[in-house]
Amino acid sequence: MRVLVVEDDSLLAQGLVRVLTRAGHAVDRVETGLQADKALRAAAYDLVVLDIGLPDIDGFEVLRRLRLRHSTANVLVLTARDAVEDRVHGLDLGADDYLTKPFSVTEFEARVRALLRRVSLPAGAVSVGGLTVHVEAKSVRCNGAPIDLTVREWALLELFMSRPGRVLSKELIAQQLADYDAQLSPNAIEVYVSRLRSKIEAAGVRIRCAALARKRCCMSFDSRS
Repeated sequence: MRVLVVEDDSLLAQGLVRVLTRAGHAVDRVETGLQADKALRAAAYDLVVLDIGLPDIDGFEVLRRLRLRHSTANVLVLTARDAVEDRVHGLDLGADDYLTKPFSVTEFEARVRALLRRVSLPAGAVSVGGLTVHVEAKSVRCNGAPIDLTVREWALLELFMSRPGRVLSKELIAQQLADYDAQLSPNAIEVYVSRLRSKIEAAGVRIRCAALARKRCCMSFDSRS
């Protein structure tokens, strides 16, 4: 995923870039609001990590301009302001989530994972084989019949469908599905994949496991031809 970090505190920005790069994201960094506005006009980002207290124009103005261009980029606002009205203002302008400084790396990573799980699935219905996913309603139909998914099964389905045809490692799946205070073991991932597979295979859709180097199991998601 492509991420833009907008933060004028050099030490904090460097730390955020390291965390995001370690997670496998392509990261750009700018220090001012005008630089952010220019970068966001020039390129499409999956996630914007946006500080509010910036030189020149503040983060609220950057966010306002971004949403006026109908950008669907996820925006995680960072701020030292903890007043409720500031948080409400940011959310009203179109922020997707809010973190008040200081915050832990673990919480930051979890918020990023949660936001990036939303990426790449358009609003409305998405169909693969006989499987129809209504993203906004969080409903799934298999050959026209509704099926029930747990929260993690839904997150796993979103992850596969947002990356059609790609092979996903267990490590990536664990990063995307983990909660703030929980780590998923490889065995737990296999259980979730198996449960999801059993619910959707009647739609002519399969999750394939491929043994790669070091016998690491990876999964891909596609419709049967």
